[in-house]
Amino acid sequence: MTILNSIKGGLIVSCQALPDEPLHSSFIMGRMAYAAMLGGAKGIRANSCEDICEIKKAVPLPVIGIIKADYPDSPVYITPTIKEVDALVGSGCEIIAMDATNRIRPNAVSLKDFFAQIREKYPSQLFMADCSTYEEGMAAAQMGFDMIGTTLSGYTEYTQGAPAPNFHMMSGLVHNCGKPVIAEGNIWTPQELQLAKDCGVFAAVVGSAITRPMLVTKRFVEVMG
Repeated sequence: MTILNSIKGGLIVSCQALPDEPLHSSFIMGRMAYAAMLGGAKGIRANSCEDICEIKKAVPLPVIGIIKADYPDSPVYITPTIKEVDALVGSGCEIIAMDATNRIRPNAVSLKDFFAQIREKYPSQLFMADCSTYEEGMAAAQMGFDMIGTTLSGYTEYTQGAPAPNFHMMSGLVHNCGKPVIAEGNIWTPQELQLAKDCGVFAAVVGSAITRPMLVTKRFVEVMG
């Protein structure tokens, strides 16, 4: 079974915890991934080589890997340079995701030039485009990304206030981009996941609603006032 076939129609659980969060630990992310697998997840999305390696010890599921890194000359932080791509290839993750917005990357590199460079260097690696608009998704598909994600809708300066989740973006890409579309971003309930599925997406990523108990708790606390 190919990697894409193994996640088709399935749920991918994002197991991430930032340094300022209580669950920040590669060991904990590995256990989180194991719990997600037992619950029926078909894949895992993870940040950092340390977490990816620990997760791959815990589960046999395919991993969508990213490295979040801040650079002073660009707002792009999801797998922003060749340095992060090289590290992720070394981690053994099956899919590498990266910011595929139309923003300039570190060192004033465009996405088109950057992707051409990494595709030439790693022709057999699967790459996922984290996009914030329909137009970015279409452009990424034409560039040759293997999967198109709605990950960054609402997270770029020019998509503030976009619908969350962005079902319109999902549906448009499903019908027009010609590549597997991954629903990701602000999916908090099974009902929202069903709506994403109804759009015809290839698979879906859910993270915070499952693996970030601090944020989940805050949502309930806000109701209590």
